[in-house]
Amino acid sequence: MLSYTSAVIIALDATPLTLSTGGVGRYTWELALALAAEYPEDQYWLLSDQAFSVPGILPRNLHTGSGPQNPAERKWWLWGLEREMRRRGVELFHGTDYSVPYLRRRPSVMTLHDLSPWLNREWQPDASRVRRRTPRLLRMGLAAMVITPTEAVRRAAMERFALPPDRVVAVPLAAGELFKPAPPVSFGAPYVLFVGTREPRKNVVRLIDAWREVRKTISVDLILVGRNHAHADESGLRVLGEVPDAELPGLYSGALACVYPSLYEGFGLPVLEAMQCGSLVITSRDPAILEVSAEGAVHVDAEDTAAMAEAMRAVATNSDNFDEVRRRALSRAAEFTWRKTARRTREVYAAATRIFSHA
Repeated sequence: MLSYTSAVIIALDATPLTLSTGGVGRYTWELALALAAEYPEDQYWLLSDQAFSVPGILPRNLHTGSGPQNPAERKWWLWGLEREMRRRGVELFHGTDYSVPYLRRRPSVMTLHDLSPWLNREWQPDASRVRRRTPRLLRMGLAAMVITPTEAVRRAAMERFALPPDRVVAVPLAAGELFKPAPPVSFGAPYVLFVGTREPRKNVVRLIDAWREVRKTISVDLILVGRNHAHADESGLRVLGEVPDAELPGLYSGALACVYPSLYEGFGLPVLEAMQCGSLVITSRDPAILEVSAEGAVHVDAEDTAAMAEAMRAVATNSDNFDEVRRRALSRAAEFTWRKTARRTREVYAAATRIFSHA
């Protein structure tokens, strides 16, 4: 049985690492590193049927698998993953992105990041497989335990999928250690910053509209960082696209404010990253974001363009008025660490093993 006193072999789904940026990929990598550091007696494997790269040096007890070895194993979730886990002696599988194996050969844990695939199809147009498969996996009980990043998502998941309360645990994420106050990046003009993938629920169109209102009377630029942002030739609107993680602390630290007006989130990792860098955060009243940021951010109605513009205008005209919010942000962010996330996740692994052994 999995416990804190016995060395075990655990596999994590590495498919999120096939994307160069994104919160789920960061979660997968940071969690794997933290588990390997916190439990050096364990062996951890990152497994996927797709080629992926790791964004750093692997510790001695964290390894990458080899993927499908023959045509049969290309049916990854049915055959390939099971065979790869047998080759590696894996005792527990953690599906870091809505999936677990179809065969119940060992305990499995599923991370359910949010309910966006089921709340609005326009938010996740490419998530048809998740929409179809994940509820089936949950109904069949193939995930012994489910992890959510916040209590807000935990409550919603239990209600939507009729999950027993003792099978769902909220385990918060964290911002990496590199996110801390840094020498600010300057672009020659004050700027507000958005960091995140461009998709409808991130509410970037409304953010741009609000910024344009501010721009009519105050010279302030808007910088967009992340995947899928279209090139823009509008004066004052800078689209940086994907940037290396190492550049983000300087961008956060140099911004008048980090604006994250998301309509819906499971956690809102850029909010926490910005807070940990000492940046003023203007964000929405989404339940998960409120849970994470608490009093460490300025909250506005995500659908109120005028309120968003007024918040940016207030910061641009008198930034010092928000110093107390910045101090609260640093204090709140310090409560989240990947070490805590690893410990709580390891407890979930132990619970999943107990449930599996008594099934």
